Amino acid sequence: MTSDKKNISLLADIFVKSGLNNIVISPGSRNAPIILAFANRAEINAFSIVDERSAAFFAIGLALSTKKTVAIACTSGSAVLNYASAISEAYYQKIPLLILTADRPVHLIDVGDGQTIRQYKIFDNYVKSSYQLPFEINSKDEIISTEAIINEALLNCKYPQPGPVHINIPFDEPIYNTSDKQITGNFIGNPTRFKTKLIGNISKKWNTSSKVMILAGQMSPDTNLNTIIKKISKHSNNIILSETTSNIYGELVIDTIDNVISTISKVEIDNYKPDILISLGGQVVSKMIKKFLRNNQPKIHWHISSSGEKMDTFFCLTDVIKLKEIDFFGTILPSLEKNNSSYSNIWQKRKKLIDASRREYLLNCEYSDLKVFDSIFNLLPHNCVIHLGNSTPVRYSQLFGIKNDIEYNSNRGVSGIDGQVSTAAGYSYYSEKLNILITGDLGFFYDSNGLMNHHLSSNFKIIVINNSGGGIFRFIPGPDSTPNLEEFFETQHNWKAKYICKAFGVEYTKAESISEVNNILPSFLSSEKGPSLIEIFTPSAKNGEVLRDYFSFIKSAENK
Repeated sequence: MTSDKKNISLLADIFVKSGLNNIVISPGSRNAPIILAFANRAEINAFSIVDERSAAFFAIGLALSTKKTVAIACTSGSAVLNYASAISEAYYQKIPLLILTADRPVHLIDVGDGQTIRQYKIFDNYVKSSYQLPFEINSKDEIISTEAIINEALLNCKYPQPGPVHINIPFDEPIYNTSDKQITGNFIGNPTRFKTKLIGNISKKWNTSSKVMILAGQMSPDTNLNTIIKKISKHSNNIILSETTSNIYGELVIDTIDNVISTISKVEIDNYKPDILISLGGQVVSKMIKKFLRNNQPKIHWHISSSGEKMDTFFCLTDVIKLKEIDFFGTILPSLEKNNSSYSNIWQKRKKLIDASRREYLLNCEYSDLKVFDSIFNLLPHNCVIHLGNSTPVRYSQLFGIKNDIEYNSNRGVSGIDGQVSTAAGYSYYSEKLNILITGDLGFFYDSNGLMNHHLSSNFKIIVINNSGGGIFRFIPGPDSTPNLEEFFETQHNWKAKYICKAFGVEYTKAESISEVNNILPSFLSSEKGPSLIEIFTPSAKNGEVLRDYFSFIKSAENK
């Protein structure tokens, strides 16, 4: 059984033939044909989530976990707009989403009919492409032309780099009629890929440079890429800078950028600034490295992007290398020559010194967010998946470096707090590993609707750091010096997660001291009771003071 609307019946058939099988549907009436066409096919896993915003972020998690395009579908009107924040996240993080929005017929738009807005191309600033299926398809030619639209949309979700694609679908009443006849179509298949040739003089310029910096932004884990990067890091003129969200690690990789950058004095800058910068991946968390490279620009900056995206983060982009990261580094590695540079060594010495200073500081650190994060990262089990909330959790994680058996995820495409719970819940659904979301209190409360679905997995654990407000505003310069800090920036509150957990059947526990954190957290993470949450309460006024003191302490390490 399927919908009697031929446009959506054809779309569902090609969706299945393309190898896709996941759709997240938010209940409604106008999208009834989508529900009938997709939810009644045995090959498709259809998830029902009421809140469209949460549903779209849940789909992002599914897409990240499965590495495949996931569809989302909603009714017409304001429901469509609730997708916007997740779509923008998918666009900037390059996550394949197929957005299906049900609509009224064109002649009913802007005439006072209920639940109608201008939906076609509504997301144009944040999708790779927008389409509208024909209202009716009856002839063979109409089927062929609609088939072409669907194929193009599905392929655009993945090539040349992944991202969201929008298909608006107008339906006229009656919308609940069914048919036993499935409209069938053809999936064209993957486009032919042509490997781009490397720029001829890259290896020559690289080998003659004594200071080459490779900076990795947000990326999914790739064992093969890590193996190549490890070999490149052994060349003395190369230094690799990564973040937890880069999932790039290695003995010679600088994976605590802020710790090191914060200690570089003005007289030392020339020793650390690169002549050549090679950037890869998505967004970079560290504001310090952005400021450092913008103020101390390299002579050459190459960005690697298979789609040719000009990511000019540091305002000095020379060229874009249109290759996948693994193809570029795999091709360039054999041509790299030995070099007598001291560039790698000065970075390694500084990192070793700062790591020792960090450990010394944390031994005597008073109870605070920093002390709690130290305990959390020390107690994380092997081979788990970490989801880092915005904004303080993802920043704190950069101070502790990468564990090579842990996968790090975060909504860093746009860096909002609006879908943290939902994305992590979606990712954990198909994951066989323990999935741990580490989030602040406001991020959790903002997306607490992420618990309002029937698809939460027993491997999903949430750690909420409750410091009674937006702790980030006590760290960044500006808000803490205004009279509006507590009410409008920090948003002080006395809210607790306990009864939210009770409402949605999530196991709850709490900790209010470092001894409780260290005693409770191991059993919490190993529990198999089902989805569960631990709320760790920390002193809001003390956290900013401790963090500033921490950076002062490690900065003084050079003079000890």
